[in-house]
Parts: sequence; C-alpha cells; structure tokens
Amino acid sequence: MMQTYRHGSEPFSLQRRNLKGGTKPLEGWGFRNETDPLTDVLLGSPAHLRHLSTSSLSRKFLREEPCNVQVGQAQHAELVSAYEHFGVKVHMHKPTPELPMQVYARDSSVMTPYGAIITAMANWWRRGENYAAIRTYEELGIPIYDMVTAGTFEGGDFNVIEEGCVLIGCGGARTQEEGARQVESWFKAEGWETRLAFIDEYYVHIDLMVVPIAPKLTAVCLDCTEPGIVDWLKGKGHEIIDVPFRDTMALGCNFMSLGRDRVIAPKVSKTLIDQLRARGFEVAAIDMSEISKTGGGIHCMAQSLKREAA
Repeated sequence: MMQTYRHGSEPFSLQRRNLKGGTKPLEGWGFRNETDPLTDVLLGSPAHLRHLSTSSLSRKFLREEPCNVQVGQAQHAELVSAYEHFGVKVHMHKPTPELPMQVYARDSSVMTPYGAIITAMANWWRRGENYAAIRTYEELGIPIYDMVTAGTFEGGDFNVIEEGCVLIGCGGARTQEEGARQVESWFKAEGWETRLAFIDEYYVHIDLMVVPIAPKLTAVCLDCTEPGIVDWLKGKGHEIIDVPFRDTMALGCNFMSLGRDRVIAPKVSKTLIDQLRARGFEVAAIDMSEISKTGGGIHCMAQSLKREAA
C-alpha cells in the first residue's frame, strides 16, 4: 500500500525519467545545486563497518595501521550530531550486516532534482548497497529517476557544480566511461551542461578533489585536478580555494556544504578551514581520521536529499 509522505504525495516509481528529456523536478525532494541550504541528508550506518581493500588509501592503512572500528563509529556519531546541530534532518539506510561499506552513502545512489539515480557499484562486496538504496528511497517516498545499466558508475563521480551543470568523474576502476556516458546522456537530454573529467583511478572519485562550497566558490586540489577542469570552473566565474595535496590525500577536500556559509569539514583540512573561517563561514571541524582509513570522507558519507532554494 502506498504511503503518504512528509515532502509530497507523488507515488514511488522505478523509472521517473522522461526518456526524451523534460522530466519535471520533484516538488518535495531534491535540489537545484549542492550549495543551497541543506534540510535533509541520507547517511549510512557504520554498525557493520569493516576495513576492506577498496582503494590505494584504504590499502595503505590496512597494511600499516588498520581502522579501529569502534573509534570510527564514535567519529561517525559526531558527524551525525553536527548535522543535527545545524538543523539538518538525518535519514539513515537500514544497517545490513552483509554491507560493510554502507557508511559511504554517496556511492550507491545519486539524488537529483528529478529523483534518485541508482548507481552500479564496481566492487562485488558493495553491489548489494544498490538494492538497499532502492528500499530506502521507497520507504522515504522518493521516486527513482533511473538506474545505471551501461557500465559501473558511483555517486562520488556525480558533482553538481551549479544549477543545471554537472561534472562527471570517470576513473575507470570505479566509474567506467560507459556508465559515465549513460548518465551524461540523461542530463544532456534534460538540458544540462555536462563535463566529463577523466581522473586517475588512484583518486577514486571526482569528489576527492573538487567540491562546491558556496555559489561560485569551489574547493579544488590544484595539484591533482586536470588544468582543463580548473579553467572550465574559472570560465564559469568560480573562485577556487586550493586544498593542498597532502590534505587532499587525507580526504581534506571531501566536506559537505550546508548552505548559508556553513560547512562540515574534517579537522585534518586545516588550510581549507582557516580560509573558510577567514571568509566568515561557520565550520564544524570533525575528527574523521580513524573512519577515513577505510577509504572515504565526509562528502563520501552523505547524500543530499533536499536543499531549499537560497
């Protein structure tokens, strides 16, 4: 039986996308960009977190200094408290023992103005997250825009730079070009400007190195971002805050903008935090050093479900 939902009454569907483009934006969920005020966020539980060999970063720590899962879980609880402090409603995927990386809620789906995309995870031990995400969106009453079928594609490679403009990462290992091109074609049909960023698989996803902070203000690791992408952003009038390579490799460019000059960032990103505070931003600096050993940061752990127009 269909439920009535807090943000709207549109029925759940598994393919809301108009195949010819012109899909109507949702009325109760979604966002225009990733810098408007965040009201609802989707997180994954670290209850069943395990440190697996998922990337160069996670492998390094797995060899040298594996994640203390209990400490990592406590750090995640601090992250949840930070969202609640800023008045953001936190929604959670149901914890599932078979999904040890479910804490990285950015990857198994992508929220858009038109509904959620169900991605296609690259690692076999994460593919169940896609099915769990469908259940979550059904329970929330958020229809599925579409599902990636042409190749692997992960949510950390879908980066809404501003309204109607998306930067799509493609590193080959986690997001294949075939998957990226499929998603790109959908948004071209919707009238969006799209840009593909071919990145080294060492960096995993595009949100390791490029994340919007505020309108026309973007954090970028200049040392690992292709100059053509930087020039493209500058050409669109974006001011760039450079995040040092060392900080970036500790997930320092992987933060969440909450809108209205508020940001949740990892403590390790001292250069970025100092620059933001100097500009008058309110920054909640969270120690993520232990949980991030498993391969991801604050942005990787969150899916924006709803942002209100600023």
